[in-house]
Amino acid sequence: MAKNKATIPEKPQFYGRRKGHPLRPHRQQLMNELLPKLVISPDSSEPLDPLTLFEDKSDIWLEIGFGAGEHLAAQAAANPAIGFIGCEPYINGVATLLSVIEREELSNIRLYSDDARMLLDQITPASISKVFVLFSDPWPKTRHHRRRFINPENLDALARIMKEGAEFRFATDDMSFLRWSLNEFYHHPDFNWLAEGPDNWRLRYADAAPTRYETKALKQGKKCVYLTFQRQVRK
Repeated sequence: MAKNKATIPEKPQFYGRRKGHPLRPHRQQLMNELLPKLVISPDSSEPLDPLTLFEDKSDIWLEIGFGAGEHLAAQAAANPAIGFIGCEPYINGVATLLSVIEREELSNIRLYSDDARMLLDQITPASISKVFVLFSDPWPKTRHHRRRFINPENLDALARIMKEGAEFRFATDDMSFLRWSLNEFYHHPDFNWLAEGPDNWRLRYADAAPTRYETKALKQGKKCVYLTFQRQVRK
C-alpha cells in the first residue's frame, strides 16, 4: 500500500511585477554568479534560524520589499555587525542591489528573491531584531486593498518571528494606505506605536537612507509618513 505524501503548503497568490527591462550584461552576470552565493533557499521541511546564514552576527534585521536596495545597502554598510535579510521578488531591483553589494564589498546581506510571505513561514520564532517595510505598494484601488502587505495575517507572521521589544519601521506616501495600516496595527495585540509627537512621523528616521520611491514621492510634492512600532513585551 502506497504511503501518503507529505502535504505541500499552497504557494500564496502573488501580485506585482517580477521583471522589467532586460538586464545589462554585467548585472545578468551578477544574477548568475553572485546571487547564488547570497540567496536564501529554505528547506520547507525545516525551520530556518537566520543566524545560521552568517558566521559572526548576533542580531538579524529584515527588510521586506527593498526595491532597488538603497536603504538596505546603506543600513548594511553602517551596521557591519548586523546580519541583513532582504526580500524582493522584482528581479531588476535584486540585480541593482547586487551591483552595490559588489562595489561596496558588503558581506552582511542575504537575499530572498521571492514572495516574502513564504520565507516568514520558515523563520524561527523570536529571531529578528528589526523589520523594515518602506514604501511598499499601496494598491490604491479599493478592489485591490486586500493585496496590501500590512494585514492581520502578515502581522501575525512578523510578530511570531520578531523578538520581544523589536522595532518595526513602516513608511508610506499614500494616506489611504497609512490609515489602513494604522488601523491594522492598532487592532493587533502584539504591536505598539511609538509616537510622542508629530516629528515622530513627519521626519525620516535619523539613520535611514532615502529610497528611490520616497525620493520620487517627495519630488511630486507628496507627504511621507514614517511610523515606528515595537513588538510588545509579553507580561
